[in-house]
Amino acid sequence: MPNGKNHTDRSDWGKKPPRGDEHKLLAGPKLRRDELRRAVRIFLEFIRGFRQLHFVGHCVTVFGSARFEEGHPWYELSRRVGAEIAGAGYATMTGGGPGVMEAANRGAREAGGLSVGCNIELPMEQEPNPYLDRFVEFRYFFVRKVMLVKYSDAFVVMPGGFGTLDEVFETLVLIQTGKIEQFPIVLMGREYWQPLMDFVAGKMVQERTISPEDLDLVFVTDDPEEAVRHIREYGRKGNGRPEPSPALGEG
Repeated sequence: MPNGKNHTDRSDWGKKPPRGDEHKLLAGPKLRRDELRRAVRIFLEFIRGFRQLHFVGHCVTVFGSARFEEGHPWYELSRRVGAEIAGAGYATMTGGGPGVMEAANRGAREAGGLSVGCNIELPMEQEPNPYLDRFVEFRYFFVRKVMLVKYSDAFVVMPGGFGTLDEVFETLVLIQTGKIEQFPIVLMGREYWQPLMDFVAGKMVQERTISPEDLDLVFVTDDPEEAVRHIREYGRKGNGRPEPSPALGEG
């Protein structure tokens, strides 16, 4: 493994965080003072994320599974994706974990690009991947998901499980309903994604649960260069990024 790190079983990464505020938050009504304290903690977590990611610059978020080890085809493809993203001048942001997230961060760093991770609080023995230039750790999954979308110009989706599907479909819903701009969403790996796309283009369109034009929200490819060309063509144009304020302690 990279850097000689001793990793635990990656199949559990992100699936068994320690019980804490998020578990209590979703367990029904609590005392009003407890709800208020929790709301303040959530607010402060948002502020911390805003401050640390405010100046990342143009960024592509890569979603994908933690379960693929170095040498697996999806790991190596994700590594190439990170390198291509960096070569196009974008930062690469992931969930900060192992698997294809690690690969994308690794490829970005190897190509001289900025590598960013938005981690979720996990048991102590499960650490962020070692290829992050900057990372923010979050207690709440939903805060982390907001950050992964808020600071992205485009989304690349590698093969993954329920978490990956949740991330990509939530992003699609936000675009479909106009809650965010129509940023490019690229699915990498035709072999993996084609059965899902057949269902979406067939059954869902047939039953009119989506419109035929919704299919245009997703671009499927096996080629990292083609993926980045699509992002550059349809991604957000211009800078539009704020400058740091010394008065606010921003470097």
